[in-house]
Amino acid sequence: MSKSSDNTDNNVTREVEVAVIGAGTAGQNAFRQASKTIENIVIINDGFWSTTCIQVGCMPSKLLIAAADRAHEANHSDEFGVHATAQIDGQQVMKRVRDERSHFASYVKDQVDSWPEDKKISGRAHINKQGLIEVNDELIKANKIIVATGSSPYIPDNWSDKLGDTLLTSDTVFELTDLPGTMAVVGAGAIGLELAQAFKRLGVEVTLFNRDKRVAGLKDDDISNKAIVCLNRELTMHLGSKIHNVGTQTDADNDRISAFIEYEDSAGNAQQWQGEYVLVATGRRNNIEQLGIENLDVELDDKNRPKKLDKKTGQIDNLNVYIVGDANANIPLLHVASDEGYSAGNIVCENKADAYIRPPAIPFSIVFCSPQIVNVGMSLPEIQQDPELEYVIGRVSFDNQGRSRIMGVNCGLLHIYGCKKTDRVLGASMVGPDAEYIGHILATAITNDLSVKALLDTPFYHPTILEGLRTALRDVQHKMKIPYQYHDTQEDNF
Repeated sequence: MSKSSDNTDNNVTREVEVAVIGAGTAGQNAFRQASKTIENIVIINDGFWSTTCIQVGCMPSKLLIAAADRAHEANHSDEFGVHATAQIDGQQVMKRVRDERSHFASYVKDQVDSWPEDKKISGRAHINKQGLIEVNDELIKANKIIVATGSSPYIPDNWSDKLGDTLLTSDTVFELTDLPGTMAVVGAGAIGLELAQAFKRLGVEVTLFNRDKRVAGLKDDDISNKAIVCLNRELTMHLGSKIHNVGTQTDADNDRISAFIEYEDSAGNAQQWQGEYVLVATGRRNNIEQLGIENLDVELDDKNRPKKLDKKTGQIDNLNVYIVGDANANIPLLHVASDEGYSAGNIVCENKADAYIRPPAIPFSIVFCSPQIVNVGMSLPEIQQDPELEYVIGRVSFDNQGRSRIMGVNCGLLHIYGCKKTDRVLGASMVGPDAEYIGHILATAITNDLSVKALLDTPFYHPTILEGLRTALRDVQHKMKIPYQYHDTQEDNF
């Protein structure tokens, strides 16, 4: 891969067949797979030798949500005749989040510790103009390079300086030793929704801001509107708001520093919020800008995303450069990063003919708020933009669905997009209780090309929330005018 001259080569301290830069989910998978057949390999990592998921993402956020759900159930059981008030110990809540996070991280640490020391380098890598990797006091020449440098929270310009210690991100929020009294969350994507609701349920006064009048990036207007209705039962949300300024001020009474947000609400009125912390959840950006990847003839677009990306392997054009996981900004989800790292680790091996390349996963995302928000397969706009697709929308509301009502979680809506020509599920969007399980079933159906009839031929146990899925599938089939023995949907509820 190197473009170095003979003079530069004289300064090379190590030559390797493969260099993996980054030791998150994608990087670790790539290193493990390539190491099975390649001896001359090195992995370089800056920061913790763990994964975004374990350290600052999936796992600590779900630990916080688990505590929040316990508190919410205790505080909202009056309708069942169960009267209680949760006593929340904020320090214990946050300590458990970190303790369990450390437990999960220990498995990764054990794995990394098992790798040969001479194949691990702790330090920040930079690719110079000769295509060589500079790290610490080494200059490494690699025939193939796998970039898996992950991502970092995006913070709007000057917000760090203006907010100082009152600014939190998903990378720092879990380091709080106690629950704050007040918090603003900026951004109503997956991270913002999950954390805003969790802190709210744990007794924090939370205000959620979002520039658009939608949540979770939902592209089906009906599902987005329903999600807003459901979430508004708990959260104070200023959707369609425009933030003009942020900063800090000192309280004259107790010299405490607080944060403020000056914003314009959806009606155009000037408003101000004031509180302890501002949690910025405005998305993440790939960590590739300072790497020097352009010195390997890799072209990036205006958002630092690699052009000419093979989404199966992460390979860039016909170069011996592979960009995988969050670093390529394709689909920033753990299972996608895992598959991309696995595939890249296989394809760099000499025996490419037998390399197993994982097929690209269908789009599938879950927001673990309550009710959950799930998208799977093609989105409604994507379907509508394809003139060849004749589609119908199967629908079910969870507002009066039997099991949902029994459990007191009856708020939600499911849309299934079915293809009339093929009797296949094109995609789905939903907000509802246990939507993660419905999403997995539909993802399996799309991946394995199952027909709507085949799905309806499987059993749906009564009474379960999954009977709502059957109702929506029957609606798809009815609208496609495909005969089916049972169409009475009343049994789904009772």
